[in-house]
Amino acid sequence: METIRIGTRGSALARAQTAWVKRKLEEESPELEVKTIVIKTTGDRFPDTPAVAIGGKGIFVKEIEEALLRDEIDLAIHSLKDLPAETPAGLVIATVPQREDARDVLVSLNYSSLTDLPSGARIGTGSPRRKAQILHHRKDLLVQPIRGNIDTRLKKLDRGDVDALILAAAGLKRMGLDQRICEYLAPEICLSAVAQGALGLEIRDGDAIKDEIAFLHHLPTALEIRAERAFLEHMGGGCLIPVGARAWLDEGKIRMMGVVADIEGTKLLRADVVGNATEPEALGKELAENLLGRGGKQIVASKQRQTLQEGP
Repeated sequence: METIRIGTRGSALARAQTAWVKRKLEEESPELEVKTIVIKTTGDRFPDTPAVAIGGKGIFVKEIEEALLRDEIDLAIHSLKDLPAETPAGLVIATVPQREDARDVLVSLNYSSLTDLPSGARIGTGSPRRKAQILHHRKDLLVQPIRGNIDTRLKKLDRGDVDALILAAAGLKRMGLDQRICEYLAPEICLSAVAQGALGLEIRDGDAIKDEIAFLHHLPTALEIRAERAFLEHMGGGCLIPVGARAWLDEGKIRMMGVVADIEGTKLLRADVVGNATEPEALGKELAENLLGRGGKQIVASKQRQTLQEGP
């Protein structure tokens, strides 16, 4: 019997994502034995430390990719928004399944929408992107840093540490917690992170397992993600800079929306572009150049200077 070893983080969300892939593989090929191997990442070892303080983008994938390179696992499952723009030599994102809901959502015990929140209400998020956009929309709200997995954040909300949370719809839905969603935030208010809601199945380049997982590949999602990741790479952004992008494929065209802001949401730039789906990377680059040329370059440079001054 052929065995496939899947590497994953130990969080409830990561396990749910892995369980979904495992089930699909077993349904497609009943003769397969699929094993799950839990790997603790840097981000998991420091759950209460802001992501930017322990390396930013990549803190949830580095150890898993190293295990893949050492042939300790055969397949790595990532939330694509956690992946740096560059894939390590010898590895490849072979399959991108159909995307879950990419939107950000409001979760609260006492308020049904962002509009209902009173002045001074405390919003919990660990994302500079979410913080900037929420403050740009409602300067009278207090955005408080919050870390931990979805369960941890919900517990902090339930015990009154904050009045509301901004979370990804995808994570709540994958964990069967969509009943906690109070409001889906429009992209014009809080545009999602690059590749939010999408999974990436990573393997060693050239491995035969590519054929085993090919049935899970969803071309429309893959094209959207290619455009979004090209945008992020050209912006020079990541966890440190509030940037977001979303691409929508429709009838051979991709429509894209992008945003970049300073951390307090004082200056925020948005842009939309439309292009041919056959050139997603070119479209992502076009969107980035649009924002950089309209003042985004100064926003990015200012944040990079601030980061250097603050040090590690």
